[in-house]
Amino acid sequence: MQERKVRIATRDGSMGCTVFHPDGQGPFPPVIFYMDAPGLREELRDMARRIATVGYCVLLPDLYYRSGEELNVGAENFHGDEAVRKKMWNWLRSIDNAKIVSDTEALLAFIDEDRKARTGSVGCVGYCMSGQFVFAIGAAYPQRFSAIASIYGAGLMTDQPNSPHLTAANIRGEIYFACAEIDHYFPPEKGVALEKYLAGTGIDYRVEFYPGAEHGFAFPGRHCYDKQAAERHWERLFDLFRRNL
Repeated sequence: MQERKVRIATRDGSMGCTVFHPDGQGPFPPVIFYMDAPGLREELRDMARRIATVGYCVLLPDLYYRSGEELNVGAENFHGDEAVRKKMWNWLRSIDNAKIVSDTEALLAFIDEDRKARTGSVGCVGYCMSGQFVFAIGAAYPQRFSAIASIYGAGLMTDQPNSPHLTAANIRGEIYFACAEIDHYFPPEKGVALEKYLAGTGIDYRVEFYPGAEHGFAFPGRHCYDKQAAERHWERLFDLFRRNL
């Protein structure tokens, strides 16, 4: 396993990014791993490594770079400390679908120039806040993203004009939604509504509900970690990438 830190120039500055890939010459199919709200931490790097070990070149960008360098509140701290939660929410509100779509343009340009990343189709996965980002990204770059996964994503279907579901019909790749049964950010009834909406778009999608699982179930460092559900999500993710990348 190889990993390195790089700087990627974006329209808004310089974004830090860690690149992971197997030993060997490559090039390897590229996957972009979009972080969740608590920020960059070793837990996410371990998850990116797990994807890389099965044969992918994984980019883990620092989405909060506009506010600081590798900001994070840890896996658990934001639950009981209101000051920490406020800090996290301020970082989260500093970005949106449009900004991450813009950042992704720079990430794709990096992939096209990096000798360890294969050119062509790209995969992506987003957790929590980034579930909506990958939804929007798949529609913004339909010719590039052939495999898209939103894991207990929030903000997937809202009444706002920038809701990512409004551009879903533009997606040309396959998109997978893993929905936790216990999730106040995106409760099951919203998942049902999303599935009904997507049925009319003609895109290749799957919405899957995880019974008994809570929002955050895939993160080993979280109180709500559910090993069975987490392993199912890995199975679905690797199958999605294998078939499309």
